[in-house]
Amino acid sequence: MTVQPVLEDLVPDGEHEDIEPGEEPTEAELAAALLPGVAFDVHEVLSHIDELAAQRPVAAQIVALTHADDAGARELSRLLAADAALTGRVLKLANSAFYGLSGRVSSLQFAVTVVGFATVRSMASVALTGPDDGALPADHWVTTTHLALACEALAPRMGARAQDAMCTGLLAQLGAALLTHHDPVGYAEVAAQPTSAARRAAEVERYGVHAVQLTSAAMRHWGFPPAMVRPVTELDDVDSVAGGMLRAAFEITDRATVPGYAPQPIGRLSCDRLRDADVPPVLLKVRTEAAELRRALLV
Repeated sequence: MTVQPVLEDLVPDGEHEDIEPGEEPTEAELAAALLPGVAFDVHEVLSHIDELAAQRPVAAQIVALTHADDAGARELSRLLAADAALTGRVLKLANSAFYGLSGRVSSLQFAVTVVGFATVRSMASVALTGPDDGALPADHWVTTTHLALACEALAPRMGARAQDAMCTGLLAQLGAALLTHHDPVGYAEVAAQPTSAARRAAEVERYGVHAVQLTSAAMRHWGFPPAMVRPVTELDDVDSVAGGMLRAAFEITDRATVPGYAPQPIGRLSCDRLRDADVPPVLLKVRTEAAELRRALLV
């Protein structure tokens, strides 16, 4: 099974005006309308999701299943059991310190209930990018796990649900993985940029769009809930509180992972929802738990 794109649902109203009445727009035309002005074929890059899905059919089915309103823990766990690697990661996460049930979750159905449908779906989506793929940038999973934990920690102050925020952080780097698959040599040069802001600027210069914008397209391609997509879509909107959560999470991640990083004002990034005094406990949590989250996701 592949995750079939529903591109008609991705393009905002009013962006089909260049298509003649009575003509059925192609998927390529709809993808181009989704991310106009980019320097590559958006449809080709998003179509690569389906190629990845063919390699991980169970993960692809989970992405599709958990979008259904009637998906239950029993049905999801039965499907999940067919992918040993993904099953192990869900069980490991459920038994991790994040949920306070260390060693007490032995049932896969219980594990699904503990971590939640959104997290299982996000883990399946992450699996489709190939977590064992050595072609991804060396810092890809370090950045991803730091972002996930930072988003989760910041969520209460930013008016977001902690679980949704963590999933947003897990998925935020999906666009970087897709660009790596699309342009491995070129993206290796982009990934050499030390900070998240510098990397996004290099991505825009090379591709006409940065990786987080491509993540937004991919998440809408998969039909993730608006509450999870909004922080990604509105990252560059300085007046967006939702975008401010992810901006602040990138700032926390850079502070935790980039040697000699010069901190940016957290208040400005977060629409004044955070103060400098709020940062140290978040940094401590992220630094303390990131390695354990990576083990749960990748080992």
